[in-house]
Amino acid sequence: MITKDMKICDILDIDDRYEKVLEDHGLLCNGCPGAFTESLAEAADGHGVDVDSLLNDLNKEI
Repeated sequence: MITKDMKICDILDIDDRYEKVLEDHGLLCNGCPGAFTESLAEAADGHGVDVDSLLNDLNKEI
């Protein structure tokens, strides 16, 4: 289960399919230096993304 406090890089390491979900929400995280330091909540907040909607989609994906 993906949580708000997980780092983006850790989410992407779990399964490659998560990258598409992030992209669908406007987060182009693969290759971004922030992916190694930002939590999902921080990235969502920084890009104006609804973290609860994003979490729902991430946890439905796998």
